[in-house]
Amino acid sequence: MLLLALDTATPAVTVALHDGETVVAESTQIDARRHGELLLPAVHRVLGEAGTALDAVTGIVVGVGPGPYTGLRVGIVTAATFAAALSVPVHGLCTLDGIAYAAGQAGMEGGFVVATDARRKEVYWARYADARTRVTEPAVDRPAELPADVTALPAIGAGAVLYADAFGDVRGELPQHQSAAALAALAAEKLRTGGEFLPDRPLYLRRPDAQVPANYKVVTPQ
Repeated sequence: MLLLALDTATPAVTVALHDGETVVAESTQIDARRHGELLLPAVHRVLGEAGTALDAVTGIVVGVGPGPYTGLRVGIVTAATFAAALSVPVHGLCTLDGIAYAAGQAGMEGGFVVATDARRKEVYWARYADARTRVTEPAVDRPAELPADVTALPAIGAGAVLYADAFGDVRGELPQHQSAAALAALAAEKLRTGGEFLPDRPLYLRRPDAQVPANYKVVTPQ
């Protein structure tokens, strides 16, 4: 098994290789506006550090969000393209699940909430019983409008840090952005145990920022 994992649903452009037992190589760069420029060089760099070629990969793992429209689609389209070119499966995982899993690896136990920055003064969030068990569907809301039983939980992620006033117990020392290494480790675990994956389709949760104007003037040639 050699999994290539990538995620561009958060400001982290993150790539990792996992051999089914451990992370072989990884790269993470935080840049919310250059996903398209940074992703493929990161893949090349990770493969080079591992001393392997792309055609040795046996599966692609991709974070499917939730995340902003433009950044999220960069990772998903790249993952689908690699999978098609290599004739290997692509395994989708919720990006929030990867952050939760990384928090568990960092020592977080028990119930908590993961919140990432959704822009527009909102967060993408989900509630977890533990690092492997999500108990709510991913959602997007203004932090002040989250249920009281959610905001009372320990909170992890860049969204929780950004809106610390809305959360009662922010764990800023734990992972704030996605890690492809954690995502790959979670996928390898699921493959060993027969766990379920998501399709490689984006979890947008809301309409994109770019909209076609409702009333625009149509100009036709004379």
